[in-house]
Amino acid sequence: MAKLIFNYAAMNSGKSMDLIRTIYNYEENGHRVLVMKPEVDTKGGNTIQTRSGLSRKVDILIPDHGDILPLLVGMLDDVKCIFIDEAQFLSTKQAKQLLIVSTMIDIPVICYGLRTNYKGELFEGSSSLMALADEINEFKGLCKCGEIARFNARRVNGKYVKTGDDVVIDGTEGIEYVSLCSRCFVSDVLRFDAEKTKKFVKKK
Repeated sequence: MAKLIFNYAAMNSGKSMDLIRTIYNYEENGHRVLVMKPEVDTKGGNTIQTRSGLSRKVDILIPDHGDILPLLVGMLDDVKCIFIDEAQFLSTKQAKQLLIVSTMIDIPVICYGLRTNYKGELFEGSSSLMALADEINEFKGLCKCGEIARFNARRVNGKYVKTGDDVVIDGTEGIEYVSLCSRCFVSDVLRFDAEKTKKFVKKK
């Protein structure tokens, strides 16, 4: 039986580079693949783009909350693997349909995405994939302090924010995303001072 795999990490951790590299390895060895991503991710249009400049055209854009299975009709001849970029934007129903593809049609499905949003909360797609996937892998990137980054913080005009729409694409409306470790996320975004917090919890 083929596997449903979820590879996740904070932003700027090389997820898209690994996705494109893995696609290249399949195609270099003569295997046909199918590449998909949710259409809500408007950055790059119908391409996957890395910060290093690498890009790969997407075969299918997945409509927001639309069924995936009808999109695959007539598309799976000789396909050895299906790749999903920005999988955090999937719905629970879509994640379950990918599980159906891997188990019932016996084609591996490899998903790449973020685990949490800028509030530190699981995306719907990520939550569903972590529950359903046969294999879960974390890609590690670095925070500004040098520790492992596991959170995605949003800055608007250079300032960290904790409120706003859940989905706003990087680079629009003065918005940028920064990868942070747990400590920097708590201090910079949640705004808890370490020394004051220690003194508070040690009060008698």
